[in-house]
Amino acid sequence: MDGLFTFLTEYQVPLLWLVAMVALVVVEAATTQLVSIWFAAGALAAAIAAILGAGSAVQLVVFVVISGVLLAVVGKTARNSVKTKRVPTNADSVIGQTGTVLETIDNLAETGRVRANGLDWTARSAGGEKIPAGETVSVERIDGVKLVVSRK
Repeated sequence: MDGLFTFLTEYQVPLLWLVAMVALVVVEAATTQLVSIWFAAGALAAAIAAILGAGSAVQLVVFVVISGVLLAVVGKTARNSVKTKRVPTNADSVIGQTGTVLETIDNLAETGRVRANGLDWTARSAGGEKIPAGETVSVERIDGVKLVVSRK
């Protein structure tokens, strides 16, 4: 038991850095955005510095420098490679289609309905102008559950 106590006493600071590293890796595993992996690497480097006998100030500098360099150099590239891509839905297929105005589109009155791709949608005018019933429109985008349209 004395050996364990001596070990823990002698390597207290490196063990604290390693505990911090494990905690940061757990946080990283819980997210998918590469939030804390840089700091986990910095904590590992600081633990190595502590094992080699560096003082507290040097350990802190090693942690900050390694974390910062990894975040700056590798961070943006790595984040772009794991970024989740937007998955198109069936609703996106209506973009670019033509439709017929069923109810006059008036953005100020918040009225307007369009039939596009065989479905009825609430609609708003892209330019803000009123579009009377019966007009043919082009779907520019979807904003929430409303089509944003313009005159054809």
